[in-house]
Amino acid sequence: MNVQTAQDPMSKTFTRDPDWWRGAVIYQIYPRSYQDSNGDGIGDLLGIVQRLPYIASLGVDAIWISPFFTSPMKDFGYDVSDYCDVDPMFGSLADFDAVIETAHQYGVKVMIDLVLSHTSDQHPWFKESRASHDNAKSNWYVWADAKPDGTPPNNWLSIFGGSAWQWDAGRMQYFLHNFLTSQPDLNFHEPQVQEALLDVSRFWLERGVDGFRLDTINFYTHDAELRDNPGLPAEARSSKTAPAVNPYNWQEHLYDKSRPENLGFLRKLRAVMEPYNAAAVGEVGDEQLGLEIMGQYTAGDDLMHMCYAFELLSGETPDAAYIKDVMDKVAAVAADGWACWAYSNHDVQRHISRWDLGPAAARAFTTLMMCLRGSACIYQGEELGLPEADIAFDDLQDPYGIEFWPEFKGRDGCRTPMVWEKSNHNGGFSEATKTWLPVPSEHVNLSVNAAEDDPASLVHHYRRAIAFRHSHSALKVGAQVDMRVEDGCLVFTRLDGDEELFCAFNLTETPATLETPAGKWHAVGGELNSASPMEDGKIHLGPWQPCIMLREHG
Repeated sequence: MNVQTAQDPMSKTFTRDPDWWRGAVIYQIYPRSYQDSNGDGIGDLLGIVQRLPYIASLGVDAIWISPFFTSPMKDFGYDVSDYCDVDPMFGSLADFDAVIETAHQYGVKVMIDLVLSHTSDQHPWFKESRASHDNAKSNWYVWADAKPDGTPPNNWLSIFGGSAWQWDAGRMQYFLHNFLTSQPDLNFHEPQVQEALLDVSRFWLERGVDGFRLDTINFYTHDAELRDNPGLPAEARSSKTAPAVNPYNWQEHLYDKSRPENLGFLRKLRAVMEPYNAAAVGEVGDEQLGLEIMGQYTAGDDLMHMCYAFELLSGETPDAAYIKDVMDKVAAVAADGWACWAYSNHDVQRHISRWDLGPAAARAFTTLMMCLRGSACIYQGEELGLPEADIAFDDLQDPYGIEFWPEFKGRDGCRTPMVWEKSNHNGGFSEATKTWLPVPSEHVNLSVNAAEDDPASLVHHYRRAIAFRHSHSALKVGAQVDMRVEDGCLVFTRLDGDEELFCAFNLTETPATLETPAGKWHAVGGELNSASPMEDGKIHLGPWQPCIMLREHG
Protein backbone atom coordinates (compact mmCIF):
# COMPACT_ATOMS: atom_id res chain seq x y z
CA MET A 1 0.00 0.00 0.00
CA ASN A 2 1.23 3.50 -0.82
CA VAL A 3 1.42 4.98 2.69
CA GLN A 4 3.26 7.97 4.06
CA THR A 5 3.44 9.61 7.47
CA ALA A 6 0.25 11.52 8.27
CA GLN A 7 0.57 15.28 7.88
CA ASP A 8 -1.81 18.15 8.35
CA PRO A 9 -2.77 19.17 4.79
CA MET A 10 -3.37 22.74 5.99
CA SER A 11 0.14 23.05 7.42
CA LYS A 12 2.94 24.70 5.53
CA THR A 13 5.09 21.57 5.91
CA PHE A 14 3.03 19.57 3.45
CA THR A 15 5.01 19.62 0.21
CA ARG A 16 4.67 18.20 -3.27
CA ASP A 17 7.26 17.43 -5.91
CA PRO A 18 6.57 20.03 -8.62
CA ASP A 19 6.56 17.26 -11.24
CA TRP A 20 4.43 14.77 -9.31
CA TRP A 21 1.81 14.83 -12.07
CA ARG A 22 4.15 13.72 -14.85
CA GLY A 23 3.37 10.07 -15.52
CA ALA A 24 0.94 9.97 -12.60
CA VAL A 25 -1.95 7.51 -12.38
CA ILE A 26 -5.16 9.32 -11.45
CA TYR A 27 -8.32 7.60 -10.21
CA GLN A 28 -11.57 9.37 -11.13
CA ILE A 29 -14.38 9.34 -8.57
CA TYR A 30 -17.95 10.22 -9.53
CA PRO A 31 -19.07 11.07 -5.98
CA ARG A 32 -22.80 10.46 -6.45
CA SER A 33 -22.00 6.84 -7.22
CA TYR A 34 -18.97 5.91 -5.14
CA GLN A 35 -20.14 5.30 -1.55
CA ASP A 36 -23.21 6.46 0.35
CA SER A 37 -22.36 7.02 4.02
CA ASN A 38 -25.73 8.30 5.28
CA GLY A 39 -28.28 6.01 3.63
CA ASP A 40 -29.95 8.53 1.30
CA GLY A 41 -29.10 6.57 -1.86
CA ILE A 42 -26.52 9.11 -3.06
CA GLY A 43 -22.75 8.89 -2.66
CA ASP A 44 -20.99 11.56 -0.61
CA LEU A 45 -17.64 12.84 0.60
CA LEU A 46 -17.53 10.78 3.79
CA GLY A 47 -18.17 7.75 1.61
CA ILE A 48 -14.96 8.61 -0.25
CA VAL A 49 -13.13 8.87 3.08
CA GLN A 50 -14.41 5.40 3.96
CA ARG A 51 -13.03 3.92 0.73
CA LEU A 52 -9.66 5.67 0.61
CA PRO A 53 -7.78 2.62 1.95
CA TYR A 54 -9.02 0.66 -1.06
CA ILE A 55 -8.07 3.47 -3.45
CA ALA A 56 -4.60 3.70 -1.93
CA SER A 57 -4.21 -0.06 -2.28
CA LEU A 58 -4.43 0.32 -6.05
CA GLY A 59 -1.21 2.33 -6.00
CA VAL A 60 -2.62 5.41 -7.71
CA ASP A 61 -0.96 8.79 -7.26
CA ALA A 62 -4.09 10.94 -7.08
CA ILE A 63 -7.87 10.99 -7.14
CA TRP A 64 -9.97 13.33 -9.26
CA ILE A 65 -13.37 14.01 -7.72
CA SER A 66 -16.15 15.13 -10.08
CA PRO A 67 -18.06 18.24 -8.89
CA PHE A 68 -19.48 18.30 -5.37
CA PHE A 69 -20.17 22.06 -5.19
CA THR A 70 -23.53 23.60 -4.34
CA SER A 71 -25.76 23.04 -7.35
CA PRO A 72 -29.40 22.59 -8.43
CA MET A 73 -28.09 19.40 -10.09
CA LYS A 74 -29.65 19.97 -13.51
CA ASP A 75 -26.39 18.54 -14.89
CA PHE A 76 -25.42 16.66 -11.73
CA GLY A 77 -22.99 19.19 -10.30
CA TYR A 78 -21.59 20.55 -13.54
CA ASP A 79 -24.00 23.47 -12.99
CA VAL A 80 -22.46 25.29 -10.03
CA SER A 81 -24.37 27.80 -7.91
CA ASP A 82 -21.60 28.27 -5.29
CA TYR A 83 -17.99 27.51 -6.17
CA CYS A 84 -16.76 27.68 -2.57
CA ASP A 85 -19.11 25.38 -0.72
CA VAL A 86 -20.16 21.73 -0.72
CA ASP A 87 -23.67 20.78 -1.75
CA PRO A 88 -25.47 19.34 1.31
CA MET A 89 -26.13 16.24 -0.80
CA PHE A 90 -22.41 15.45 -0.56
CA GLY A 91 -21.73 16.75 2.94
CA SER A 92 -19.89 19.82 4.19
CA LEU A 93 -16.58 21.64 3.90
CA ALA A 94 -15.49 19.78 7.03
CA ASP A 95 -16.18 16.51 5.20
CA PHE A 96 -14.06 17.72 2.29
CA ASP A 97 -11.26 18.56 4.71
CA ALA A 98 -11.51 14.97 5.93
CA VAL A 99 -11.06 13.75 2.34
CA ILE A 100 -7.91 15.84 1.98
CA GLU A 101 -6.45 14.82 5.33
CA THR A 102 -7.17 11.11 4.90
CA ALA A 103 -5.97 10.99 1.30
CA HIS A 104 -2.72 12.71 2.23
CA GLN A 105 -2.19 10.25 5.08
CA TYR A 106 -2.26 7.50 2.45
CA GLY A 107 0.03 9.39 0.11
CA VAL A 108 -2.79 10.04 -2.36
CA LYS A 109 -3.17 13.52 -3.85
CA VAL A 110 -6.57 15.13 -4.43
CA MET A 111 -7.65 16.89 -7.62
CA ILE A 112 -11.07 18.49 -7.88
CA ASP A 113 -13.19 19.16 -10.94
CA LEU A 114 -13.49 22.92 -11.57
CA VAL A 115 -16.24 23.99 -13.98
CA LEU A 116 -15.16 27.49 -14.94
CA SER A 117 -16.70 27.97 -18.38
CA HIS A 118 -20.26 28.29 -17.09
CA THR A 119 -22.34 28.40 -13.92
CA SER A 120 -25.86 27.46 -12.97
CA ASP A 121 -28.54 30.02 -13.73
CA GLN A 122 -29.12 29.90 -9.96
CA HIS A 123 -25.67 31.33 -9.23
CA PRO A 124 -25.91 34.77 -7.57
CA TRP A 125 -23.64 36.15 -10.28
CA PHE A 126 -26.13 35.25 -13.00
CA LYS A 127 -29.14 36.42 -11.02
CA GLU A 128 -27.51 39.82 -10.70
CA SER A 129 -26.30 39.85 -14.32
CA ARG A 130 -29.74 39.17 -15.76
CA ALA A 131 -31.42 41.82 -13.57
CA SER A 132 -30.43 44.79 -15.75
CA HIS A 133 -28.09 46.08 -18.43
CA ASP A 134 -26.13 48.31 -16.07
CA ASN A 135 -25.57 46.40 -12.81
CA ALA A 136 -22.10 45.53 -11.51
CA LYS A 137 -22.19 42.05 -13.09
CA SER A 138 -24.17 42.87 -16.22
CA ASN A 139 -21.16 41.93 -18.36
CA TRP A 140 -20.20 38.77 -16.47
CA TYR A 141 -22.10 36.51 -18.88
CA VAL A 142 -22.34 36.44 -22.68
CA TRP A 143 -25.33 38.60 -23.59
CA ALA A 144 -26.22 39.60 -27.15
CA ASP A 145 -29.08 41.31 -28.96
CA ALA A 146 -31.34 39.40 -31.28
CA LYS A 147 -31.05 39.78 -35.02
CA PRO A 148 -33.61 42.20 -36.52
CA ASP A 149 -35.95 39.26 -37.15
CA GLY A 150 -35.75 38.16 -33.50
CA THR A 151 -33.61 35.09 -34.11
CA PRO A 152 -30.43 34.32 -32.14
CA PRO A 153 -27.25 36.34 -32.76
CA ASN A 154 -25.56 33.56 -34.73
CA ASN A 155 -25.67 29.86 -35.61
CA TRP A 156 -23.83 28.46 -32.59
CA LEU A 157 -25.24 25.19 -31.24
CA SER A 158 -25.43 23.68 -27.76
CA ILE A 159 -23.78 20.32 -27.18
CA PHE A 160 -26.97 19.28 -25.41
CA GLY A 161 -29.12 20.06 -28.46
CA GLY A 162 -30.60 23.10 -30.17
CA SER A 163 -29.35 26.67 -30.30
CA ALA A 164 -26.62 27.78 -27.90
CA TRP A 165 -28.66 30.92 -27.27
CA GLN A 166 -31.55 31.33 -24.82
CA TRP A 167 -33.88 34.35 -24.82
CA ASP A 168 -34.20 36.27 -21.55
CA ALA A 169 -37.37 38.35 -21.37
CA GLY A 170 -36.06 40.55 -18.57
CA ARG A 171 -33.01 41.87 -20.43
CA MET A 172 -34.63 41.42 -23.83
CA GLN A 173 -31.44 39.72 -24.95
CA TYR A 174 -30.08 36.26 -25.59
CA PHE A 175 -27.49 34.62 -23.34
CA LEU A 176 -24.99 31.98 -24.46
CA HIS A 177 -25.11 28.43 -23.10
CA ASN A 178 -22.88 25.78 -24.64
CA PHE A 179 -24.63 23.11 -22.57
CA LEU A 180 -28.05 23.22 -20.87
CA THR A 181 -30.11 26.40 -21.00
CA SER A 182 -29.69 26.46 -17.22
CA GLN A 183 -25.88 26.66 -17.65
CA PRO A 184 -25.11 30.19 -18.89
CA ASP A 185 -21.58 30.80 -20.12
CA LEU A 186 -19.33 33.22 -18.26
CA ASN A 187 -17.79 36.08 -20.23
CA PHE A 188 -14.02 35.66 -20.09
CA HIS A 189 -13.57 38.94 -21.96
CA GLU A 190 -14.53 40.62 -18.66
CA PRO A 191 -11.40 40.94 -16.44
CA GLN A 192 -13.51 40.79 -13.25
CA VAL A 193 -14.76 37.33 -14.26
CA GLN A 194 -11.24 36.03 -14.68
CA GLU A 195 -10.19 37.41 -11.31
CA ALA A 196 -13.24 35.94 -9.57
CA LEU A 197 -12.45 32.49 -11.00
CA LEU A 198 -8.80 32.77 -10.00
CA ASP A 199 -10.05 33.52 -6.49
CA VAL A 200 -12.05 30.27 -6.62
CA SER A 201 -8.89 28.32 -7.43
CA ARG A 202 -7.04 30.09 -4.60
CA PHE A 203 -9.80 29.09 -2.16
CA TRP A 204 -9.39 25.39 -2.89
CA LEU A 205 -5.59 25.50 -3.10
CA GLU A 206 -5.52 27.04 0.37
CA ARG A 207 -7.82 24.23 1.50
CA GLY A 208 -5.17 21.71 0.48
CA VAL A 209 -6.09 20.41 -2.97
CA ASP A 210 -3.21 19.17 -5.09
CA GLY A 211 -4.66 20.22 -8.42
CA PHE A 212 -7.62 20.54 -10.71
CA ARG A 213 -9.35 18.76 -13.51
CA LEU A 214 -10.61 21.64 -15.65
CA ASP A 215 -13.91 20.90 -17.32
CA THR A 216 -14.34 22.04 -20.96
CA ILE A 217 -11.12 24.04 -20.82
CA ASN A 218 -11.30 25.13 -24.46
CA PHE A 219 -14.80 26.61 -24.01
CA TYR A 220 -13.73 29.44 -21.75
CA THR A 221 -13.41 32.17 -24.35
CA HIS A 222 -15.75 32.90 -27.26
CA ASP A 223 -15.29 35.07 -30.34
CA ALA A 224 -16.03 38.64 -29.28
CA GLU A 225 -17.47 39.40 -32.73
CA LEU A 226 -19.92 36.46 -32.48
CA ARG A 227 -19.14 35.26 -36.00
CA ASP A 228 -21.04 32.25 -37.42
CA ASN A 229 -19.30 28.88 -37.39
CA PRO A 230 -18.77 27.42 -40.87
CA GLY A 231 -20.44 24.12 -41.72
CA LEU A 232 -18.55 20.85 -41.93
CA PRO A 233 -18.97 18.49 -44.88
CA ALA A 234 -20.37 15.11 -43.92
CA GLU A 235 -17.11 13.29 -44.61
CA ALA A 236 -15.26 15.52 -42.12
CA ARG A 237 -17.61 14.88 -39.20
CA SER A 238 -16.73 12.65 -36.27
CA SER A 239 -18.27 11.78 -32.94
CA LYS A 240 -15.45 11.69 -30.39
CA THR A 241 -16.95 14.34 -28.11
CA ALA A 242 -20.64 14.36 -29.09
CA PRO A 243 -22.84 11.48 -30.32
CA ALA A 244 -23.27 11.06 -34.07
CA VAL A 245 -26.98 11.97 -33.85
CA ASN A 246 -26.12 15.44 -32.54
CA PRO A 247 -26.02 18.21 -35.22
CA TYR A 248 -23.34 19.90 -33.11
CA ASN A 249 -20.95 17.74 -35.13
CA TRP A 250 -22.02 19.46 -38.34
CA GLN A 251 -20.15 22.68 -37.59
CA GLU A 252 -16.49 23.62 -37.57
CA HIS A 253 -16.27 25.24 -34.16
CA LEU A 254 -13.96 28.12 -34.99
CA TYR A 255 -15.68 30.86 -33.06
CA ASP A 256 -17.67 29.44 -30.14
CA LYS A 257 -14.62 27.82 -28.46
CA SER A 258 -10.85 27.22 -28.64
CA ARG A 259 -10.11 30.91 -29.12
CA PRO A 260 -6.48 32.13 -28.89
CA GLU A 261 -7.43 34.59 -26.13
CA ASN A 262 -7.89 31.58 -23.84
CA LEU A 263 -4.13 31.22 -23.43
CA GLY A 264 -3.93 34.46 -21.45
CA PHE A 265 -6.28 33.15 -18.77
CA LEU A 266 -4.53 29.76 -18.63
CA ARG A 267 -1.23 31.53 -17.92
CA LYS A 268 -2.83 33.44 -15.06
CA LEU A 269 -4.25 30.21 -13.64
CA ARG A 270 -0.89 28.43 -13.87
CA ALA A 271 0.74 31.35 -12.04
CA VAL A 272 -1.80 31.00 -9.21
CA MET A 273 -1.12 27.26 -8.96
CA GLU A 274 2.66 27.44 -9.17
CA PRO A 275 3.46 28.33 -5.52
CA TYR A 276 1.47 25.29 -4.38
CA ASN A 277 3.15 22.86 -6.81
CA ALA A 278 -0.38 21.98 -7.85
CA ALA A 279 -1.16 20.49 -11.27
CA ALA A 280 -4.04 20.77 -13.70
CA VAL A 281 -5.42 18.48 -16.38
CA GLY A 282 -7.61 20.26 -18.89
CA GLU A 283 -10.48 18.56 -20.71
CA VAL A 284 -10.28 19.49 -24.39
CA GLY A 285 -13.52 18.87 -26.24
CA ASP A 286 -12.98 19.22 -29.97
CA GLU A 287 -13.71 16.82 -32.82
CA GLN A 288 -11.13 18.02 -35.33
CA LEU A 289 -8.32 19.71 -33.39
CA GLY A 290 -8.27 18.08 -29.96
CA LEU A 291 -4.61 17.03 -30.08
CA GLU A 292 -3.50 20.33 -31.59
CA ILE A 293 -5.24 22.20 -28.78
CA MET A 294 -3.67 19.84 -26.25
CA GLY A 295 -0.29 20.77 -27.72
CA GLN A 296 -1.04 24.49 -27.49
CA TYR A 297 -2.38 24.35 -23.94
CA THR A 298 0.44 22.23 -22.47
CA ALA A 299 3.48 23.68 -24.28
CA GLY A 300 6.24 25.16 -22.16
CA ASP A 301 6.01 25.64 -18.41
CA ASP A 302 3.53 28.51 -18.07
CA LEU A 303 0.29 26.93 -19.33
CA MET A 304 -1.48 23.75 -18.25
CA HIS A 305 0.46 20.74 -17.05
CA MET A 306 -1.48 18.17 -19.09
CA CYS A 307 -4.64 17.78 -21.12
CA TYR A 308 -7.19 15.02 -21.19
CA ALA A 309 -7.30 13.46 -24.64
CA PHE A 310 -10.39 11.87 -26.24
CA GLU A 311 -8.66 9.71 -28.83
CA LEU A 312 -8.90 6.55 -26.70
CA LEU A 313 -12.20 7.54 -25.06
CA SER A 314 -14.46 6.81 -27.99
CA GLY A 315 -14.96 4.69 -31.04
CA GLU A 316 -14.29 1.06 -31.80
CA THR A 317 -11.54 -1.10 -30.34
CA PRO A 318 -8.27 0.64 -31.19
CA ASP A 319 -5.86 -1.52 -33.13
CA ALA A 320 -2.12 -1.08 -33.26
CA ALA A 321 -2.25 1.08 -36.40
CA TYR A 322 -4.77 3.47 -34.85
CA ILE A 323 -2.75 3.90 -31.65
CA LYS A 324 0.40 4.50 -33.69
CA ASP A 325 -1.41 7.17 -35.73
CA VAL A 326 -2.57 8.89 -32.54
CA MET A 327 0.89 8.82 -30.98
CA ASP A 328 2.50 10.00 -34.21
CA LYS A 329 0.11 12.94 -34.27
CA VAL A 330 0.85 13.75 -30.64
CA ALA A 331 4.55 13.77 -31.51
CA ALA A 332 3.85 16.08 -34.45
CA VAL A 333 1.48 18.62 -32.84
CA ALA A 334 2.15 18.27 -29.10
CA ALA A 335 5.77 17.24 -28.80
CA ASP A 336 6.36 19.72 -25.97
CA GLY A 337 3.04 18.95 -24.27
CA TRP A 338 1.75 16.21 -22.03
CA ALA A 339 -1.29 14.01 -22.53
CA CYS A 340 -3.47 12.32 -19.95
CA TRP A 341 -4.91 9.11 -21.41
CA ALA A 342 -8.13 7.43 -20.38
CA TYR A 343 -10.30 4.66 -21.78
CA SER A 344 -13.43 5.39 -19.70
CA ASN A 345 -14.96 8.26 -17.74
CA HIS A 346 -18.31 9.60 -16.55
CA ASP A 347 -19.28 10.84 -20.03
CA VAL A 348 -18.73 7.80 -22.26
CA GLN A 349 -19.75 4.17 -22.52
CA ARG A 350 -17.49 1.99 -20.39
CA HIS A 351 -14.67 0.65 -22.51
CA ILE A 352 -15.20 -2.99 -21.53
CA SER A 353 -18.51 -2.77 -23.41
CA ARG A 354 -17.54 -0.18 -26.00
CA TRP A 355 -14.65 -2.31 -27.18
CA ASP A 356 -16.25 -5.69 -26.33
CA LEU A 357 -13.20 -6.80 -24.38
CA GLY A 358 -12.64 -10.25 -22.98
CA PRO A 359 -10.42 -10.76 -19.92
CA ALA A 360 -7.15 -11.08 -21.86
CA ALA A 361 -7.86 -7.98 -23.94
CA ALA A 362 -8.81 -5.97 -20.84
CA ARG A 363 -5.50 -6.88 -19.26
CA ALA A 364 -3.54 -6.02 -22.39
CA PHE A 365 -5.07 -2.57 -22.67
CA THR A 366 -4.45 -1.91 -18.98
CA THR A 367 -0.79 -2.81 -19.34
CA LEU A 368 -0.55 -0.75 -22.51
CA MET A 369 -1.90 2.37 -20.81
CA MET A 370 0.75 2.03 -18.13
CA CYS A 371 3.44 1.84 -20.80
CA LEU A 372 2.36 4.78 -23.00
CA ARG A 373 3.93 8.21 -22.63
CA GLY A 374 1.71 10.56 -20.66
CA SER A 375 -0.29 10.38 -17.49
CA ALA A 376 -3.11 7.88 -17.03
CA CYS A 377 -6.64 8.21 -15.70
CA ILE A 378 -8.72 5.29 -14.44
CA TYR A 379 -12.48 5.64 -13.97
CA GLN A 380 -14.06 4.09 -10.89
CA GLY A 381 -15.10 0.51 -11.53
CA GLU A 382 -13.02 -0.04 -14.65
CA GLU A 383 -10.52 -1.86 -12.43
CA LEU A 384 -13.32 -4.34 -11.76
CA GLY A 385 -14.11 -4.78 -15.45
CA LEU A 386 -17.59 -3.29 -15.06
CA PRO A 387 -19.57 -3.30 -18.33
CA GLU A 388 -21.91 -0.50 -19.36
CA ALA A 389 -25.22 -0.76 -17.53
CA ASP A 390 -28.46 -0.88 -19.49
CA ILE A 391 -30.70 1.74 -17.88
CA ALA A 392 -34.43 1.79 -18.63
CA PHE A 393 -35.83 5.07 -19.91
CA ASP A 394 -37.94 5.47 -16.77
CA ASP A 395 -34.78 5.32 -14.64
CA LEU A 396 -32.79 7.83 -16.73
CA GLN A 397 -31.46 10.89 -14.94
CA ASP A 398 -29.14 12.35 -17.59
CA PRO A 399 -30.78 15.21 -19.56
CA TYR A 400 -28.44 14.46 -22.48
CA GLY A 401 -29.78 10.90 -22.78
CA ILE A 402 -33.40 11.99 -22.35
CA GLU A 403 -32.98 14.53 -25.18
CA PHE A 404 -31.48 12.09 -27.71
CA TRP A 405 -33.14 8.81 -26.63
CA PRO A 406 -33.12 6.12 -27.97
CA GLU A 407 -30.39 6.72 -30.56
CA PHE A 408 -28.16 7.99 -27.74
CA LYS A 409 -28.97 6.64 -24.30
CA GLY A 410 -26.95 9.20 -22.40
CA ARG A 411 -24.32 8.81 -19.74
CA ASP A 412 -26.20 7.06 -16.95
CA GLY A 413 -24.98 3.62 -18.03
CA CYS A 414 -21.45 4.47 -16.90
CA ARG A 415 -22.57 6.36 -13.78
CA THR A 416 -24.29 3.59 -11.85
CA PRO A 417 -23.17 2.98 -8.25
CA MET A 418 -19.88 1.31 -7.45
CA VAL A 419 -20.25 -2.28 -6.24
CA TRP A 420 -18.40 -3.26 -3.07
CA GLU A 421 -20.15 -6.36 -1.67
CA LYS A 422 -21.61 -9.32 -3.48
CA SER A 423 -24.06 -10.10 -0.68
CA ASN A 424 -25.71 -6.68 -0.44
CA HIS A 425 -28.77 -5.80 -2.57
CA ASN A 426 -27.17 -2.42 -3.44
CA GLY A 427 -23.71 -3.91 -3.85
CA GLY A 428 -22.58 -2.33 -0.59
CA PHE A 429 -23.02 1.14 -2.05
CA SER A 430 -25.96 2.19 0.11
CA GLU A 431 -28.40 1.03 2.74
CA ALA A 432 -31.18 3.00 1.04
CA THR A 433 -34.27 1.28 -0.33
CA LYS A 434 -33.74 3.08 -3.65
CA THR A 435 -30.50 4.50 -5.00
CA TRP A 436 -30.27 7.50 -7.33
CA LEU A 437 -29.50 5.16 -10.21
CA PRO A 438 -30.21 1.43 -9.93
CA VAL A 439 -27.37 -0.94 -9.07
CA PRO A 440 -27.15 -3.34 -12.04
CA SER A 441 -27.55 -6.94 -10.96
CA GLU A 442 -24.86 -8.01 -13.42
CA HIS A 443 -22.36 -5.76 -11.60
CA VAL A 444 -22.81 -7.31 -8.16
CA ASN A 445 -20.82 -10.45 -9.01
CA LEU A 446 -17.96 -8.15 -10.01
CA SER A 447 -17.90 -6.33 -6.65
CA VAL A 448 -14.69 -5.34 -4.91
CA ASN A 449 -14.84 -8.06 -2.26
CA ALA A 450 -15.53 -10.72 -4.89
CA ALA A 451 -12.60 -9.43 -6.95
CA GLU A 452 -10.27 -9.32 -3.96
CA ASP A 453 -10.97 -12.99 -3.26
CA ASP A 454 -10.21 -14.03 -6.86
CA PRO A 455 -6.47 -14.09 -7.67
CA ALA A 456 -7.31 -13.95 -11.39
CA SER A 457 -9.54 -10.86 -11.16
CA LEU A 458 -8.79 -7.70 -13.10
CA VAL A 459 -8.26 -5.51 -10.04
CA HIS A 460 -5.10 -7.44 -9.13
CA HIS A 461 -3.80 -6.89 -12.66
CA TYR A 462 -4.42 -3.15 -12.32
CA ARG A 463 -2.37 -3.13 -9.11
CA ARG A 464 0.48 -5.00 -10.78
CA ALA A 465 0.43 -2.79 -13.88
CA ILE A 466 0.40 0.43 -11.84
CA ALA A 467 3.23 -0.85 -9.63
CA PHE A 468 5.21 -1.81 -12.74
CA ARG A 469 4.82 1.72 -14.14
CA HIS A 470 5.98 3.24 -10.87
CA SER A 471 9.05 1.01 -10.77
CA HIS A 472 10.36 2.25 -14.15
CA SER A 473 11.13 5.92 -14.69
CA ALA A 474 11.21 5.29 -18.44
CA LEU A 475 7.48 4.52 -18.31
CA LYS A 476 6.59 7.46 -16.06
CA VAL A 477 8.58 10.26 -17.64
CA GLY A 478 10.72 8.84 -20.44
CA ALA A 479 10.75 9.42 -24.18
CA GLN A 480 8.70 7.21 -26.48
CA VAL A 481 10.50 6.34 -29.71
CA ASP A 482 10.53 4.00 -32.70
CA MET A 483 6.81 3.19 -32.58
CA ARG A 484 5.79 0.81 -35.34
CA VAL A 485 3.28 -1.89 -36.23
CA GLU A 486 4.47 -5.44 -36.87
CA ASP A 487 2.18 -8.44 -37.41
CA GLY A 488 -0.72 -6.66 -35.70
CA CYS A 489 1.48 -5.70 -32.75
CA LEU A 490 2.26 -2.24 -31.44
CA VAL A 491 6.01 -1.98 -30.84
CA PHE A 492 7.87 0.93 -29.25
CA THR A 493 10.71 1.84 -26.91
CA ARG A 494 10.66 3.94 -23.74
CA LEU A 495 13.86 5.70 -22.64
CA ASP A 496 14.94 7.64 -19.57
CA GLY A 497 18.63 8.09 -18.86
CA ASP A 498 20.24 4.66 -18.78
CA GLU A 499 16.92 2.83 -18.61
CA GLU A 500 15.58 1.49 -21.90
CA LEU A 501 12.44 -0.65 -22.21
CA PHE A 502 11.32 -2.50 -25.31
CA CYS A 503 7.53 -2.82 -25.41
CA ALA A 504 5.46 -4.96 -27.79
CA PHE A 505 1.72 -5.58 -27.54
CA ASN A 506 -0.23 -8.08 -29.58
CA LEU A 507 -3.58 -6.30 -29.94
CA THR A 508 -5.24 -9.09 -31.90
CA GLU A 509 -7.04 -12.40 -31.31
CA THR A 510 -4.36 -14.37 -33.15
CA PRO A 511 -0.77 -15.31 -32.23
CA ALA A 512 2.04 -13.12 -33.56
CA THR A 513 5.78 -13.49 -34.04
CA LEU A 514 8.33 -10.67 -33.77
CA GLU A 515 12.06 -10.40 -34.19
CA THR A 516 13.97 -9.87 -30.96
CA PRO A 517 15.62 -6.42 -30.99
CA ALA A 518 19.37 -6.29 -31.36
CA GLY A 519 21.41 -6.05 -28.19
CA LYS A 520 21.31 -7.62 -24.78
CA TRP A 521 17.88 -7.63 -23.11
CA HIS A 522 16.13 -9.50 -20.35
CA ALA A 523 12.41 -9.97 -20.01
CA VAL A 524 10.53 -8.09 -17.28
CA GLY A 525 6.88 -7.87 -16.37
CA GLY A 526 6.29 -11.59 -15.98
CA GLU A 527 3.55 -10.71 -13.49
CA LEU A 528 1.80 -8.98 -16.43
CA ASN A 529 2.03 -12.06 -18.65
CA SER A 530 4.96 -10.57 -20.54
CA ALA A 531 6.52 -13.03 -22.98
CA SER A 532 10.21 -13.90 -23.26
CA PRO A 533 12.15 -14.62 -26.47
CA MET A 534 12.16 -18.32 -27.34
CA GLU A 535 15.06 -20.56 -28.29
CA ASP A 536 14.69 -19.59 -31.95
CA GLY A 537 15.51 -16.00 -30.96
CA LYS A 538 12.04 -14.74 -31.80
CA ILE A 539 9.26 -13.35 -29.66
CA HIS A 540 6.12 -15.45 -29.89
CA LEU A 541 3.07 -13.62 -28.55
CA GLY A 542 -0.27 -15.17 -27.82
CA PRO A 543 -3.47 -13.19 -28.42
CA TRP A 544 -3.45 -9.97 -26.38
CA GLN A 545 -0.03 -10.74 -24.92
CA PRO A 546 2.72 -8.17 -24.28
CA CYS A 547 6.46 -8.52 -24.29
CA ILE A 548 8.42 -6.04 -22.20
CA MET A 549 12.19 -6.22 -21.99
CA LEU A 550 14.84 -4.16 -20.23
CA ARG A 551 18.14 -3.45 -22.00
CA GLU A 552 21.20 -4.69 -20.14
CA HIS A 553 24.30 -2.52 -19.97
CA GLY A 554 27.89 -3.58 -19.87
